[in-house]
Amino acid sequence: MKIYDLIIIGAGPAGITAAVYAARKKIDFMVLSNDIGGQTAWSGDIENYTGYQFITGPELTLKFEEHMKSFSAPLNTPEAASEIKKEGKFIKIITNKNEYISKTLIIASGKRPRMLNITGEKEFKNRGVTYCATCDGPLFKEKNVAVIGGGNSALDAALQLMKFCPKVYIVNVAPQLTGDPIMIEKIEAAANVEIWNSSKMKEISGEKFVRSISLEKENKIYTLNVEGVFIEIGLVPNSDFDRITGHNELGEVIIDSRNSTNIEGIFAAGDVTNVLEKQIIIACGEGSKACLSAFRYLSTHKW
Repeated sequence: MKIYDLIIIGAGPAGITAAVYAARKKIDFMVLSNDIGGQTAWSGDIENYTGYQFITGPELTLKFEEHMKSFSAPLNTPEAASEIKKEGKFIKIITNKNEYISKTLIIASGKRPRMLNITGEKEFKNRGVTYCATCDGPLFKEKNVAVIGGGNSALDAALQLMKFCPKVYIVNVAPQLTGDPIMIEKIEAAANVEIWNSSKMKEISGEKFVRSISLEKENKIYTLNVEGVFIEIGLVPNSDFDRITGHNELGEVIIDSRNSTNIEGIFAAGDVTNVLEKQIIIACGEGSKACLSAFRYLSTHKW
C-alpha cells in the first residue's frame, strides 16, 4: 500500500489552504472530502474576507477550488472518513471507499448544521425544511418563511431571504439577537422581517410540504403560516470519525498553537478545532499553519 507524506481530511477553507501549502512544499499528499468549500459554499454575502470588498460564498468557494486545482492537488470527493488509527509511526485513514496510510494527517473536516430535533423536522426535510439559505433560498421566492436562530448564520439567512420572500420570521430562543451589530441593524430596518425573541420552536406541520410552525412564547403557543423553515441554530463538529485525539465538551478537536493534537503526527485546522473564532479567513490561516507544522514534522523525523 502506498504511504503518503500527508493526507488532508476536508476541502473547506482550512483544508484547501493546507493543500495549496502542501503542493508548494512538494509534499506527496492527497485530500479526502465529502464536498468542496464546506460552510463557505453555504454562505451568502461575504464582506470581511481580505482582498474582496464583496463576494458571495459560492464565488469564494470557486476561487478556492481554482487555486487548489492550479497546483494539481489530488482530491478524492465525495469520500468520507469513517475512522483513523495510529499504527506505529504511521496513520491509517479508513473511508467509505478505501483505506490509506500516511505519515501525517491534517483534520480539517469542518462542521455541519445542528438539528432542532422536534416533531416534523425529519418528516419535512427537503419538503420545506432546509439548513442552507444560499443553496435553497431561491426555491422559496414569493413564499413566507421562518428562520430559526439568532446568531450570524441565522441573520445571514434572513438577509438573503428578505430580498425575495414577502415575509421572513426570525424565531430566536434567546432574549435578543446575538449576531454582528451591522447585520442586526439591517434586519431591524427591514419592513418584511418579524423577530420573535424568547421563542421556542415546538413543531413543524404540513401535508406534503410545510404549511406552518408552532412556537412557545411566554407560556403561550403561537402558529405562523410559512412554507419554508431554515434551521440556523449552530453547528456540530465533523469529528465523529476521530476517536483517538483529544476533544473538548463540544466535540471539537483540541489543538495547540502549532495545530498539533495530542497524537504525534496528527494536526487539525479550522472549525472542527477549538480555535477561538470560527471565520473563513481564520480557517485559511489555520490551514496554512497546520501544513507548515506537518512539513516540519516530516522534515525532523526519520522514516
